[in-house]
Amino acid sequence: MDLLDKFLPRKEFDSYEDFYKNFKINIPENFNFAFDVVDEIAEKEPDKVAIVWCNDKGEEAFFTFGQLKEYSNKAANFFKSIGIKKGDPVMLILKRRYEFWFCLLALHKIGAICIPATHLLTAKDIIYRNNAADIKMIVCVAEDEVIRHVEDSIPKSPTLKYKALIGCNREGWYNLTEELEKASGIFNRPTGPDATCNNDISLLYFTSGTTGMPKMVQHNFVYPLGHIVTAKYWHEVIDGGLHLTVADTGWAKAVWGKIYGQWICGSAIFVYDYDKFIPKELLDVIVKYKVNTFCAPPTIYRFLIKEDLKKYDLSNLKHCSIAGEPLNPEVYYQFLKATGKKVKEAYGQTELTVTIGTFPWMEPKPGSMGKPAPGYDIDIVDENGNSCEVGEEGQIVIRTDKKKPVGMFEGYYRDKELTEKVWHDGIYYTGDMAWRDEDGYFWFVGRADDVIKSSGYRIGPFEVESALLEHPAVLECAITAVPDPIRGQIVKATVVLTKGYTPSDELVVELQNHVKSVTAPYKYPRIIEFVDELPKTISGKIRRVEIREQDKNKK
Repeated sequence: MDLLDKFLPRKEFDSYEDFYKNFKINIPENFNFAFDVVDEIAEKEPDKVAIVWCNDKGEEAFFTFGQLKEYSNKAANFFKSIGIKKGDPVMLILKRRYEFWFCLLALHKIGAICIPATHLLTAKDIIYRNNAADIKMIVCVAEDEVIRHVEDSIPKSPTLKYKALIGCNREGWYNLTEELEKASGIFNRPTGPDATCNNDISLLYFTSGTTGMPKMVQHNFVYPLGHIVTAKYWHEVIDGGLHLTVADTGWAKAVWGKIYGQWICGSAIFVYDYDKFIPKELLDVIVKYKVNTFCAPPTIYRFLIKEDLKKYDLSNLKHCSIAGEPLNPEVYYQFLKATGKKVKEAYGQTELTVTIGTFPWMEPKPGSMGKPAPGYDIDIVDENGNSCEVGEEGQIVIRTDKKKPVGMFEGYYRDKELTEKVWHDGIYYTGDMAWRDEDGYFWFVGRADDVIKSSGYRIGPFEVESALLEHPAVLECAITAVPDPIRGQIVKATVVLTKGYTPSDELVVELQNHVKSVTAPYKYPRIIEFVDELPKTISGKIRRVEIREQDKNKK
């Protein structure tokens, strides 16, 4: 069975140019991923594997599409029985538990709004989300800290009516595991006013908050179709293969790589449920379960290259990709040397699907995001809105005056002012800075807020971070600006050292000289601070804004 035939009038292309110009997605009326993809596969190939799950305790589980249909129907019947209906917001705090997929599909079937969230939220975070989105129900893992934070949020969360835990009995909570066993495995597709429409909200994502309070990104029911490009032409998943994207289900990267595009393209997804990331253990399961395609953030790759990768049989691994933050060229080359695999980079946001990527017809340029994805009319503009020349830095924008890309968000939920601030006059402003080379490849510079202006020069954090990461002493680093009365701003590096290195004045000078030798000398960090760890969002992205705030408070 090839579902892609249903959505793509054409699947194969001769070149990137052919792909960009002629790729098209057929969008059905009232498309619903749960019914039109999962249940359709279940009808025709019920025994086809959809999920291979294991955890760091040695437990494992396999789920076919036939089982997914049944379990999502059971979950839909349970939700409906307690009063969850079309349009109701339900938050899922389920880490990497396989029940996440049952619940997500069930909410799609009902037409409720799914709000995936991380288990690292505090009570304050949950209260903010409950009230911002009028959340009606929370389903979460049975972990003491998570339960405590949810229960502490209740007095200040007037819309929260229902709570459910996985496999645990507790007063005031439903036991989801027991409820699923009791519920019927038959759930008929709603009709009339209860049926979903393409423009209904299916997902709400709270952004990671790298620069401020999280925003609510709303996606409609067509959103999964935008990830056909993600899975087939960037991840290059294999029909009948096994794909691993390293991501917690609380973040948009999970639906980029752990469900929509992969299943449409016929690949099963591999879920490794762990509490603490241990590079060796991740490599062990990749080998054991014969993962074919792999995607992870740069942090994961930085740790993987510190292992002896030649000890692992990675012959089943056909394609590797990377996203979340830019890939430092040094990491690319070390991974290539150890595995023979070229890592394919791409760029996107919670608001978007793959926007710029390294696609099959393209030779990767280490450190480059690649070229625009089909459907995205992308430009780089200066502060006056004029298109930038080759090599000139500016902000990445998406022109939507002619057509909105499939999978692009509908706006920020309940925040028309914020939506219009970043998306007006037919142009969406990403807030990300980049430049384009003579071959049409895009190169990331940094968030607009992170770009440093020193003595008339504009310095992007990524380039300096990449230079520092080439030094063996540097495990991780973040580049920020520090105010300076003479230069306006100067460059500061906050550095986490690799094992075997200790902070010293001599090492500071060595790192400064190293940066001067591999990039323009004026970009070197005049201040270097050594720390045990970098401040990060709960999705793992570096919070440079927090470093700047800490520096400000030191004065």
